[in-house]
Amino acid sequence: MPRTFPLDRIRNIGIMAHIDAGKTTTTERILFYTGKVHRMGEVDEGSATMDWMVQEQERGITITSAATTCHWKDCRINIIDTPGHVDFTAEVERSLRVLDGAVAIFCAKGGVEPQSETVWRQADRYKIPRIAYVNKMDAMGADFYRTVDMIENKLGANPVVVVLPIGTQEDFAGVVDVISMKAFYWGEDELGTTIEEGPMPESMRDALDDYRERLISSASDFDDTILEAYVGGQEVSPEALRDALRKGTLTNKIVPVLCGSSFRNKGVQKLLDAIVDFLPSPLDVPPVEGMTLSGDKKLVREVSDQEPFSALAFKVTTDPFVGRLTYFRVYSGSLRVRSYVHNSTKGKTERIQRLLLMHANHREDVEAVVTGDIAATVALKFTATGDTLCDEKHPIVLENIQFPEPVIRMAIEPETRADQDRLSMSMVKLAEEDPTFTYRIDEETGQTIIAGMGELHLEIIADRLLREFAVKAQVGRPQVAYRESVLGAADGEGRYVRQTGGKGQYGHAKIKIEPLGRGSGFMFVDAVKGGAIPTEFIPAVESGVKEALQTGVIAGNPVVDIKVTLLDGSYHEVDSSELAFKVAGSMAVKDALSKAKCALLEPVMKVEVATPADYLGDVLADLGSRRGQVQGMENRDTYQLVQGEVPLSAMFGYATDLRSRTQGRGTYAMQFGRYDVVPPAEADKIVARYLGRPVD
Repeated sequence: MPRTFPLDRIRNIGIMAHIDAGKTTTTERILFYTGKVHRMGEVDEGSATMDWMVQEQERGITITSAATTCHWKDCRINIIDTPGHVDFTAEVERSLRVLDGAVAIFCAKGGVEPQSETVWRQADRYKIPRIAYVNKMDAMGADFYRTVDMIENKLGANPVVVVLPIGTQEDFAGVVDVISMKAFYWGEDELGTTIEEGPMPESMRDALDDYRERLISSASDFDDTILEAYVGGQEVSPEALRDALRKGTLTNKIVPVLCGSSFRNKGVQKLLDAIVDFLPSPLDVPPVEGMTLSGDKKLVREVSDQEPFSALAFKVTTDPFVGRLTYFRVYSGSLRVRSYVHNSTKGKTERIQRLLLMHANHREDVEAVVTGDIAATVALKFTATGDTLCDEKHPIVLENIQFPEPVIRMAIEPETRADQDRLSMSMVKLAEEDPTFTYRIDEETGQTIIAGMGELHLEIIADRLLREFAVKAQVGRPQVAYRESVLGAADGEGRYVRQTGGKGQYGHAKIKIEPLGRGSGFMFVDAVKGGAIPTEFIPAVESGVKEALQTGVIAGNPVVDIKVTLLDGSYHEVDSSELAFKVAGSMAVKDALSKAKCALLEPVMKVEVATPADYLGDVLADLGSRRGQVQGMENRDTYQLVQGEVPLSAMFGYATDLRSRTQGRGTYAMQFGRYDVVPPAEADKIVARYLGRPVD
C-alpha cells in the first residue's frame, strides 16, 4: 500500500517534564506553528487542545496522555503530551514504552525538579534518545546556565548546548544558534510567527565561542572528519555538526539543549528544527523483539511494511462517542480496516472495524496504518493495555508494560442501589483505562475499596465517576496501602488431609521463609530433594504460597520482600491433587508467619518543598512533626528548597497546611520513594484501627 511519508521522515516523540514546566503550552505552540490548529489554546484559560478532559481544563494540569500528529519540514511528527504530576506516572510509562524519542522540558526557574528526575529515569530505562528544552526564559529567576549544570549533575546526562539565550527574564529577546553562529529575534508579532536574523550581541561573544568549542568537541567524538578539522583549526559546516550531533543523540551519548519561552511564543520553531534534526525515526531505533507463544525463542520484527504485522496496545480509553478506544503503536507490517488481527497475549482474534488517527479527542478515519504509525481502533473486546496485536500466521508476544503498585486507597459508598450497579460497571472501565487504579470488595465490611497513586489520582477518579458515569457516591478519607514483611527466618508446615468416603485429599509441604531486601518483592525456591513432592504439584504449592501472602498476620496487608523455600513434604499416590498441595502451601506460609517476627511497612515519599526563606523554620518544624527526615537544602535565589522523606500517612492535607504556613507562597512536590518499617508506636495505632479498637 502507498506510504504518505517515508519511514526516515517520521518522528514519534513524547513531551515530558515536571508539573507546570510548560509541556502542554509548548505542545500548543507546536501545533500552531505546524498549522495543525489556527488558534493557540491556553492552559490557564482551559482552552488547550491537548487538555480536553473537563478535569484537566478546570485544574490547569494534564491528567491523561493525549496523542496528535503534525508536520514540519517534510516530516510527520506524532506527539504524545504526557502528564507531569507524579500521580499519573503510568501515563508517562506507557507512552515512553512505544515512543522513539522525547523532548524533556525544564523550567528555567526551577531547573531539574523531582518529577523531571522521575521521567528522565523512565526514559533511561527504555533507552530513549531525547533533547532538552529550557522553557520560561522570561520568568523572574530564570537561569539557563544553572539549569544546564543541573541536567549534567542531577541527571548524569551530557548536555550539549545548541541554542543560547539572548537576554533573560524580562529582557529575553531571542536566541543564538551555536551551530550556525547566527542570532534570531522574534519581532513585534505577538504570535511569534515572525523570526528575524539580526546582529549578535558583542557581550555574548566569549560565551558563544566557549559553547561553540564545546559543541565541536562533542561532535568530533562521532565524526573523524570534524575531529581532523577541529585539530587543524579549519571551519566545520553546520550540516556536518548536525549530522554528528544526531549520531550522538541517537546513541544517548549527548543531549542537545535548547531554550525559549513557549508562553511568549519564542523559541518553539527552533525546537521543531531540533526534533527533525536530532531525534530518531523508526529506522534509527533497534527492531522490536518478542517471544514465541511458548516463550522459548526470541523473535525479531524488522522495521518494514513488508514484515508480518506486529503492534503493542499501550492505552485503552472509553470514548463517549465511539465507545472503547484502543491506542496502539505499529512496529512492523500494515493493517487495513475490516481485517482481522490476533491478540497473542490473550490468544484471541479481534476484528478491526475502524482505524483512527487521533488529535487529542478528535478522530480521523483512515483505511490503513503502516509501520511507525501511532493509531487507535474501536470495539476490541479482549485487548487490554500491554497486549500484543499481530498477524495470526506469524504470532509474536512483545514485552508487556510494567506499572507501579498503588500506594493509597479509600472506601467509596454508592448512595442508591442503582448507583451500586453503575459503580460496578464503571470500575471495570476505569481499571481497563488505568492500570494503576485497582478496586476490590472488602470481605469483612462489604465496602468497595479503590486504590491509586495519590490523593489527586483518587480525587479525579471520584470526579469522573460522577460526571462521566453518573455514579453518586460518598468517598471516605484516603488510607495508606500498607505492606507487611518478615524480619527473620522461620519454618512452617502445612498438612491438608480430607477423607470423604471416596477419593480423599492429601497434601503436605514444609517451607522456610526469609526476609529479602526492600523492594525485592517475592522469591520462591524449590529445594525439595528425592521426589518427596512430585514435580507437577510444585506450581500448586507456589500458588498457595502466593495466595496466603496476600493477607499478613499483623493487619491483613500483603506480605512483600520475602523468600519462600520449599524444603520437604509428602504425597499420596491416590489422594494427592493440585488443590490439596495449594492448600498445604497456604497453610505452611500461615504457620511460618505466625512464628516469624513480622513488621508493618509503610510507603515513604520523597518530598521537595519550595518556600520563601522567611518561613523556612515553620516548614522544617512541620515536616519534623510529620516524622519527616530532611536530607538537604538548597538556596534558590528568592526561595529555599527543602528535600526530605516523609511517610505518606503524614502527608494528607499537607498542601493546605503549607499554604497557610507560607501565606500561599509555598509549593511542594511528592513522589513514591520506598517502603520502610513503621515505628512500633505508630504500628500499634494502625493495628488498633484495623481491629476496630479505640486509638489513644
